[in-house]
Amino acid sequence: MTDDTSPLQSAASRAAPVPAPDAEEATPVDWWAELRGLAWMLLAVLAFHSFIAKPFYIPSISMMPNLLVGDRLVVSKFPYGWNWASASFHVLPRSDGRLLGATPQYGDIVIVVPRNRTDDLIKRVVALPGDRIAVINGQIVLNGKPVPQAEVPPVQLPADLLLTCKDRTPAYYCYEEFAPYQTRLPSGTAVIEPPTLQETLPNGAAYLIIRDNRYGPGNTMPETVVPPGHVFLMGDNRDHSADSRFPLDSDGLGGPVPLSDVGGRAEFITFSLDGSQTWNPWSLWRALRPGRSWTSLRPIHVPKGH
Repeated sequence: MTDDTSPLQSAASRAAPVPAPDAEEATPVDWWAELRGLAWMLLAVLAFHSFIAKPFYIPSISMMPNLLVGDRLVVSKFPYGWNWASASFHVLPRSDGRLLGATPQYGDIVIVVPRNRTDDLIKRVVALPGDRIAVINGQIVLNGKPVPQAEVPPVQLPADLLLTCKDRTPAYYCYEEFAPYQTRLPSGTAVIEPPTLQETLPNGAAYLIIRDNRYGPGNTMPETVVPPGHVFLMGDNRDHSADSRFPLDSDGLGGPVPLSDVGGRAEFITFSLDGSQTWNPWSLWRALRPGRSWTSLRPIHVPKGH
């Protein structure tokens, strides 16, 4: 059998263009799938913030000198178990229930949601369930024994825009009260040096507090017993902190706080801004306070006898 196709016809056949396939049609976007993916992502973020850890911002002076206005920090949600206060948003009815509940230690810095509000406050644990606590001339008396307060050199705080209230924030959010303690270092840097003490609780937890004797409505408090399942909380800036010493209608915590209102423990500072930042992202670098990033917020522990 012979191939009667001529060489010319064979070459023409090989040179003939191959028909182009039909253009593939665009697949329509499955918006429901996109929305479901976004919803799952949001739920994952909320779950992480409610059960593991959440970032917080410090807007007030009540925890000076250890926390400054403009500090950003991380709060872990699991050290004391989980409860209504652990949730990222306090929109559900308040509950006293706790899951795997545990009691804080002396000196822990905790997040608390007062009974008459839904926003988070931050204070330090100074008394535990069963303790008897009083305040006499600004000194804590715990179970009949004064808590040691040792004089230390005044802490040096930055006299920056955010903290000196120069047209930045309401006065109660900043250091306007400490103008008498503002000074200038030999380097020319302006700082605030308020009276500073080191307070040491019975477990050896030690931290700095500020005692400004020009004020002090909470410098005296009769003895009270901390009920079971409660803790007594105070701010480190003793004369500028609404805490367990004051009633709820004075923006205080209304005495000992139920552990079901404690939502987590402050762990460390991620970064701190001095308030000079603007809409320009590059201004954030100039506004960073040096030396505060990744600072631990756990108290140091002093061995007994020191």
